[in-house]
Amino acid sequence: MKKTYYLFNPGRLSRKDNTLKFTPVDEDGKEGQPRYLPVENVNDLYVFGSLDANSALYNFLGKQSIAVHFFDYYEHYTGSFMPKDYLLAGKMQIAQTQYYLSAKKRMPLARSFVRGAALNMLKNLQYYNRREKDLNQTIGQIEALMLQIPEYNKIDQLMGLEGNIRQAYYQAFDTIINDFEMGTRTKQPPQNEVNTLISFGNMMCYTACLGQIYHTQLNPTISFLHEPGYRRYSLALDLAEIFKPLLVDRTIFSLLNKRQVKSSDFRHELNRCVLKDSARKEFVKAFEEKLSDTIQHRSLGRSVSYKHLIKLECYKLTKHLLGAEGYVPFKAWW
Repeated sequence: MKKTYYLFNPGRLSRKDNTLKFTPVDEDGKEGQPRYLPVENVNDLYVFGSLDANSALYNFLGKQSIAVHFFDYYEHYTGSFMPKDYLLAGKMQIAQTQYYLSAKKRMPLARSFVRGAALNMLKNLQYYNRREKDLNQTIGQIEALMLQIPEYNKIDQLMGLEGNIRQAYYQAFDTIINDFEMGTRTKQPPQNEVNTLISFGNMMCYTACLGQIYHTQLNPTISFLHEPGYRRYSLALDLAEIFKPLLVDRTIFSLLNKRQVKSSDFRHELNRCVLKDSARKEFVKAFEEKLSDTIQHRSLGRSVSYKHLIKLECYKLTKHLLGAEGYVPFKAWW
């Protein structure tokens, strides 16, 4: 089974016959012991340190359908090397574009993404509410906001409502999380430990969604809730809204409340809070475990991983665009 590999150390990546060779390089330019990654086992690469590679390597990765996602020093997602799309189909491209261009077709999909995200936020809140965290007020607030979703017929207004739902949800974090305070959501840059974990986790979720879209006929640049841009894969942002509460927020609650990540795992710099390598590796490990966790799928009648749930969501969206079956956003039932 193919795996995601994370390159935390600076180094050089090259092709060695039909194998990937990663050679770590320290600050003085001294090379460490090379590590070999059998290419048939690599699904994608996440690069957190500086990487030295040439076009021959990227040509090889492209032919092997291996994506590479890059993050800068402050853990910001900066971009991806995506292999040539191998499943794009003209019929799907046309259908996806038509849905984007028609407000009548686009708005129901955009509302579905907001509704799916809100339902999964509620699941998290209800879980902790049953565990003696008093979250009834926030649950009621989000439920009231959700009643307004059908009333919105413009994207910018719907995005505003989504922002209000998420703001109410984030206010509950201070009740759920022990020993840390989140306060106001801050992004650019994140100001404290919880905000830093949210920003980092959201980027991990975004790239996980992008990776699954790549293996479908969907075009990742044509979206329905977020506006398509010149550089970003905005459909991954749409899908990530649904899965962030399940993949990112639950990981954060677990890591902090179980003290697997502590205050000493963060570094405070001028006007920003940054993850140290120890916390970054711990989060990536927990996130990867979460993606691999399986649930018994009600419709399929078999166990599926969280990662596969994302691909199933892509298939549901595909069926909707082709007129085969109406799209209903994924909602956790456990």
